[in-house]
Amino acid sequence: MSAREQLDIEHVAVVDDPRQWSSARKTSILLIISSASLITTIAAGIYNPSIQQIEADLHASSSQISWTLSLFVLIQGVIPLFWSVLSELRGRQIVYLMSIALFVGGSIGAALSPSIGLLIGMRCVQAAGSSAVLAIGAATLADIFDSHERGSKMGLYYSAPLLGPSIGPILGGGLTQGFNWRACFWFLVIFGTLNHCSFAFLFKDTFRRERSLAYQRMLRRTLQAQRTEDPPMPMHDLKEPVVTSGEHAEASTDNSSVGSFKLSARDVDPVMPMIRVLRSVNNPVILTASGFIYGFSYSILYTTVRALASGYHYNSLQTGLVLLAFGAGAVMGSIVGGKWSDHTLARVKQKHGGESFPEMRLESTFLGMVFLPPSIVAYGWVIQERVHVAAPCVFLFLCGLFSVWIYSSTLAYIVDSNAGRSSSAVATNSLFRGIFAFVAAEVAVPLQDRIGNGWMYTLWGGLMVLTNVLILAVWWRGQRWREQAHEKQR
Repeated sequence: MSAREQLDIEHVAVVDDPRQWSSARKTSILLIISSASLITTIAAGIYNPSIQQIEADLHASSSQISWTLSLFVLIQGVIPLFWSVLSELRGRQIVYLMSIALFVGGSIGAALSPSIGLLIGMRCVQAAGSSAVLAIGAATLADIFDSHERGSKMGLYYSAPLLGPSIGPILGGGLTQGFNWRACFWFLVIFGTLNHCSFAFLFKDTFRRERSLAYQRMLRRTLQAQRTEDPPMPMHDLKEPVVTSGEHAEASTDNSSVGSFKLSARDVDPVMPMIRVLRSVNNPVILTASGFIYGFSYSILYTTVRALASGYHYNSLQTGLVLLAFGAGAVMGSIVGGKWSDHTLARVKQKHGGESFPEMRLESTFLGMVFLPPSIVAYGWVIQERVHVAAPCVFLFLCGLFSVWIYSSTLAYIVDSNAGRSSSAVATNSLFRGIFAFVAAEVAVPLQDRIGNGWMYTLWGGLMVLTNVLILAVWWRGQRWREQAHEKQR
């Protein structure tokens, strides 16, 4: 393969390189994105404590209320594909501004809804608006941080939304008791507006088109047209440049003879990036593992509320306090697991004489793999047998700790292994997560009622063993799968 085709796309020379920005600016961007990501999970469950009040006020059934959650997580998974494409055309900042404005509008509509139908519709608008940070948040961090530090930064970024499912019910319970259910949505209006202002006045766009695969394909097409009298090859027939994410590879492209051009919607579409991501076998395998973990987190948080209400007779505030155990474990797993991920990558890289490839990072998940399945099974049976609440709290903490320990490393791997298309890869990850979370939310209550918490979480423990197998398969064969995918692109 020629040197021209071997392109370290993450280190192509650009004007005002985001990776060269000061630590203070990078940290501020990390904090802004983390705050925005908190919207996605707080909005999902903040109104749960007020469900009975909503049912009475809007004359809604339990099944109609359930649609406000399941459709929310499904749309949060599908719409990021659109936001990802738009970010490739217009940059990150405009996407954040548009999406959060949409979220604020949906929150206002939800707060003013006179019927359950309109509330469901406004929840869908909320989901569409809040989903952008899921699509391009990790890609934004990939714009400013090199692969050797992404694990810890991804961990910090992901720790914020992990608090949402825990603090959301507490906020919702307090607002509902102090005012009414509509106050939950007015809180989201205020929070969303503050985030919108932070992106408008404090955020600096991190996207550089030269580090986009869509731009590089267009660049090759233009160069080809200049070198031949034949018509340029159609975009859908043009092979991708083979790229690497190595930090010390040659990072240059010769485009001095090419005039300035802009990508159009025809050059960047919402379907082909996802198809390209899925063509490499390592991606659908690791995305399936990621989906199982995300679906589990939705299941355990949703069913714990019911289990504590029926088995322990807890009110919404007490339930929210118990769920803080899962949130605390998740935050610790995200931060500590992220740092462990970077440490493992550095250690394995040194062991291989400085050579680096994305699969090295997955070794950091081995500890979580050992302890997550038994923690899940133990939680199911202690909550089933109504053991003292301290026991469910301990196992909720462990479930949050080890599930996110694994997830933060898989998310960093998804970004590292898809250099030049990280936003599309993360958007595809969001699609998988949304589908798995939708299914988990829909089957959670029927399973809980039919077989009980003990057997339901024994089943989830088995699914986590399967998840471990999928991650191990990528760790073992992922590099070969990626190389095979690159060969097909030649």
